[in-house]
Amino acid sequence: MLWLQAFEAAARTLSFTQAGQELAVSQSAVSQRIRLLEDRLGQKLFVRHARSLTLTPAGRAWLPSVQEGFARLAEGTAEVFGPRVEAPVTLRATPVMQQTWLAPLLLDFHRRHPQVVVRLVSAIWRDDFGPEGADIEIRYGLGHWEGSVAFSLGDEELLPACSAGTAERLATPQALAGETLIHAVGFAVGWSAWLERAGVPGLDRQCGSLICDSQVMSLSLAARGGGVALAHRSLLAKRADLVAPFALSVPSDEGFWLVRPARRSPRPEALLLWDWLVAHGGETNGELP
Repeated sequence: MLWLQAFEAAARTLSFTQAGQELAVSQSAVSQRIRLLEDRLGQKLFVRHARSLTLTPAGRAWLPSVQEGFARLAEGTAEVFGPRVEAPVTLRATPVMQQTWLAPLLLDFHRRHPQVVVRLVSAIWRDDFGPEGADIEIRYGLGHWEGSVAFSLGDEELLPACSAGTAERLATPQALAGETLIHAVGFAVGWSAWLERAGVPGLDRQCGSLICDSQVMSLSLAARGGGVALAHRSLLAKRADLVAPFALSVPSDEGFWLVRPARRSPRPEALLLWDWLVAHGGETNGELP
C-alpha cells in the first residue's frame, strides 16, 4: 500500500518532493518506494529528468487504475464503517467558478453552517475530475458522466469580454481586426464560432493571439487590457472588471453542472452543501449589468 500511495501522489504531482509533503515522508523515501515498486513490476514508471519527472507510457496507463482503486477502497470503507465525523466536505471546481460563483456562496454557507468544514480543491483539465473522490464537483460539459448524479446550473452562451478601455475601440465586430484574441483551450465553442455568427468569419487571421490553459487566466488578461476573451455570460455578469462590447453571443451545448457520486449516499454535511448549491444554481444565470 505504501508503494502505491507513493506512486499515485508522485504521478499526480509529478514531484517526489510534493508527494513526500502529502505523505509526510521525505523526498528520498518516496523515491525509494517508487524504485522498489518499479523493481517489483519490472518496468519503469517515471522518467527522471534533472529537475522534473514525467510518466512513462506504462505509468500513464496504470495511474487511472490505481486512482480508481483508492477511490473504491475509500467508498467501501465509508459504506461499511461510515465517514469520519471530522472529515471535511471536499468540493472540487475550476478556479474561474471558485472565484466568480462559489466564493460568495461559500461565505454565506459558512456563516449559516459554521460546523461544516469545506475543503475546496482546484481542477483545470477534464482529467482533474474523477475517481479520487470529491464529495461534490462542479464540472463543465454535457452532463453525461457514468456513475454520477448531475444537476445543471443552466444553459450557457459565450460572448466577448474585455476591459472598458478596450471596449471603447470596438464599435462593431469588424473592429476586432488588429486586436488580440485570448483563447482558453478545452471549450467546444471558441472564437471561430463567435466570429462566424457575427458575420466576420476568418477575422481571427487579422488578430494577435494569446492561448491560456484556464479561463481564469484568459479573463484576467482581458481585464488588464491584454485583449478580448470569450466569457460565459453567467460568469461575466458577476465581474465588475469586464464589460461586453457586443451583445451577440454564441450558445454552447456544454454547461456547468453540480456532480456527486451515485454509488453512495452523501453524508449529511455533504448533502447540506449540495442542497445549498442546488438552491442557488439559478444564480449563475444573471443578466449583464
